[in-house]
Amino acid sequence: MESIPWFYPIMFGVAFFAGFVDSIAGGGGLITLPVLLAIGVPPQAALGTNKFQSSFGSFTATWYHVRQKVVDLKDALPGIIFTLIGAAVGTMLVQWIDNSALQAIIPFLLLAIAIYFLFSPKVGDAETKPKLSPFIYYAIFGLSLGFYDGFFGPGVGSFWAIAFVLLLGFHLTKATGYTKLMNFVSNITALALFLLKGNVLFPVGLTMAIGQIIGARMGSGIVVEKGAKFIRPIYLIIVLLTMIKLFYQRYYLH
Repeated sequence: MESIPWFYPIMFGVAFFAGFVDSIAGGGGLITLPVLLAIGVPPQAALGTNKFQSSFGSFTATWYHVRQKVVDLKDALPGIIFTLIGAAVGTMLVQWIDNSALQAIIPFLLLAIAIYFLFSPKVGDAETKPKLSPFIYYAIFGLSLGFYDGFFGPGVGSFWAIAFVLLLGFHLTKATGYTKLMNFVSNITALALFLLKGNVLFPVGLTMAIGQIIGARMGSGIVVEKGAKFIRPIYLIIVLLTMIKLFYQRYYLH
């Protein structure tokens, strides 16, 4: 495949679109991972290469939100630490533990999130009073969602965003920025472990990384400019697509 002249431009375009969508509402892996598998990349190498290229996108989105003062790295430090620990454990365990239980449960959790957003149209429009202290919040969700992203992954951005909105009282724009930071932490942690196993295809990964950077920068700018009213419908679409994909894999293909 790599010898075909249009191969790298197509991979660049796929990653650009994924980076753009992911920076707004998450779910970029729904686009890139199936493409990597479809072109014949072995599953472990596909996972590693996907983490490699997506790390560039999540870093670009995070850096933009930090520069725009949407994200405060000092305030998020406990989350960074707990997410790193959770992601490291999850990535190590995924190599020898069956994740079928998660495959069965996650689509229903995503359905619950979609229903909540549909019937609570104002959620995330403005900041509200937090229901947990930041340290306790990050201890719970950094470990659990970091673990989940390293172990399985689909829908993790949706879980982060809804948790930030409901429990820390963030508006949806701010929740999106902090979600990208936590995504980057779990991505780079998982990537380090995939690199140790040699499961990254660098020519493909670097091509996709360039597309991710450009797409993520454009998407992040739109998030800050347009705010919650723009994010919510795209977020809902991504949640629903993720849910449908997981239901299909779990209950139709099996």
